[in-house]
Amino acid sequence: MSLHGKRKEIYKYEAPWTVYAMNWSVRPDKRFRLALGSFVEEYNNKVNSCATLFCVPVPAVNLAYEETLRLFVCAQNNNETMSFLPSRTLRAGGGRDMFASVGADGSVRMFDLRHLEHSTIIYEDPQHHPLLRLCWNKQDPNYLATMAMDGMEVVILDVRVPCTPVARLNNHRACVNGIAWAPHSSCHICTAADDHQALIWDIQQMPRAIEDPILAYTAEGEINNVQWASTQPDWIAICYNNCLEILRV
Repeated sequence: MSLHGKRKEIYKYEAPWTVYAMNWSVRPDKRFRLALGSFVEEYNNKVNSCATLFCVPVPAVNLAYEETLRLFVCAQNNNETMSFLPSRTLRAGGGRDMFASVGADGSVRMFDLRHLEHSTIIYEDPQHHPLLRLCWNKQDPNYLATMAMDGMEVVILDVRVPCTPVARLNNHRACVNGIAWAPHSSCHICTAADDHQALIWDIQQMPRAIEDPILAYTAEGEINNVQWASTQPDWIAICYNNCLEILRV
């Protein structure tokens, strides 16, 4: 990632509070619109989207736009994180009715909204460490990524082969905080961590070991989150301290 081209490669915004949750607008006519959420250890947190600023009692852990520009906010009020299967495909046997969750018990579970009384465990952390995030591959719904609390690696899972990771991405030197799959490629993923680094990986050689990332960016602080723009795949957003940076890749 370079600053020496004709077009600026990095843009930076400084918020009045620590930035944690953030995401891109999905509307192609609203380029470079993002929502930001604060991390304040009080019942006085903020979500900022363009000219709209509103309060939430606890820090938002995830933000998401719908195509109508409605903004959805997820606050951390339990020990579980959920992710719905990408709606653009139905190849996983349930499509929009399928979702997965990770939680404090260290498991990845798949659910069907039509039969919520049952779930399928597709992975368990060997040490039963809590799992913090999971993210579906946007082009191939057979794959998802997750990571454990205070863990320095990202685990890639194939739902067709439960319990055994197909890849481990472990070049970070501090705990991983964010995962983002490329919106336009099934084999590229970005990870971000407390080591100040955002790394982009090419995983197309799975199940052979993925040893090194193909791109790396070093920020000025511990990176809290990363999001890859779905309508502008050349751009990735990261946040650290009170700063948001968008990077051209």
